Amino acid sequence: MQWTQARRAQKMNPSVLRELLKVTERPGTISLAGGLPSPKTFPISAFSAACEKVLREDGEVALQYAASEGFAPLREAVAAGLPWDVDPAHVLITTGSQQGLDLVAKVLIDEGSRVLVETPTYLGALQAFTPMEPEFVGVACDDEGVDLADLAAKAAGARFLYVLPNFQNPTGRSMSQARRAALSAEAARLGLPMVEDNPYGELWFDEEPPLPLTARNPNGCVYLGSFSKVLAPGLRLGFLVAPPALFPKLLQAKQAADLHSPSFNQRIVAEVMKDGFLDRHVPTIRALYKGQCAAMLAALKEHMPAGVEWNSPSGGMFLWVRLPSGLDAGALLPLAVDKGVAFVPGSAFYAGPADARTLRLSFVTATAPQIAKGIQALAQTIREQMAALPASAKTLTPA
Repeated sequence: MQWTQARRAQKMNPSVLRELLKVTERPGTISLAGGLPSPKTFPISAFSAACEKVLREDGEVALQYAASEGFAPLREAVAAGLPWDVDPAHVLITTGSQQGLDLVAKVLIDEGSRVLVETPTYLGALQAFTPMEPEFVGVACDDEGVDLADLAAKAAGARFLYVLPNFQNPTGRSMSQARRAALSAEAARLGLPMVEDNPYGELWFDEEPPLPLTARNPNGCVYLGSFSKVLAPGLRLGFLVAPPALFPKLLQAKQAADLHSPSFNQRIVAEVMKDGFLDRHVPTIRALYKGQCAAMLAALKEHMPAGVEWNSPSGGMFLWVRLPSGLDAGALLPLAVDKGVAFVPGSAFYAGPADARTLRLSFVTATAPQIAKGIQALAQTIREQMAALPASAKTLTPA
């Protein structure tokens, strides 16, 4: 039998991160690679009690088909928890926030549509958007976020800007209050819609992030959120908030994709969230991740050779490293794995030309001793590769 695949299927590629997870399964490997929440944060006893109660009191309904928009009490809880006035009718429960990206792609992107993304950006968004055959345009960024001059130069005809203002994946950077205000004003001036992805916004260490971009212009933004980082990723539940002009089409795309997200899971989450559970639970996640981030920063400072650069995130799950001139993170990875540590090469996160010297480290799943051991092994790998460089390449000046 001869199967002819659609052109969009040819553009679907395996996730670099999912393939990398197979490597990290090698016995003894310390993974600083995958963006997996720490299992220590999963509220198992709360879920156990919620499952029993939902099945006992509402089992027949919980196991039945349900409304595509989502379980009404959960939509109401989402709306109430956001820091601007949100109508629950504009909340759509999704099968993970990744589905939100897929729905946005189906509704907003045609072949050849210009889509603006940060440099670098979330790999999962590139995967979700790519089958719709857009023209990706990377917008320059600095430590505060999107470069507004570069945005204005590239915005003509763009369908939207995809942006992660809080503890961005992969870099861990956060957009400043001033830059958010300026970006919102510039997007309004340009008539440029934005898709704001915020899976990490609750994971701040010492200071809550500024208001979301969507709070400043609800009719010009689609907002994506997730329960994966504050409860558990295995539930596969997220949500989006969309303006009235866009919500019906996103709902129709949702209906075509899976009818609705698991109603049993939605009811469990709604039950767990009652009585301010997240207000008590999320601070324990923040404290854990803050400590592990501090352990990684201390290990980097102690072990990394001169010329290696990294940032210091104020929340989230990741930090960003840049190697000295002449090194390539992709070529470094198998050598590091041989020494028992894994990371993600940064080139996977670029929509255009990539900086091969960058890499992403995750500090949330390894213990502090594992982090120290893993960073020491990574530093040794880097030293060995620096020593092997020809003299002409041994410079600490950025390329």
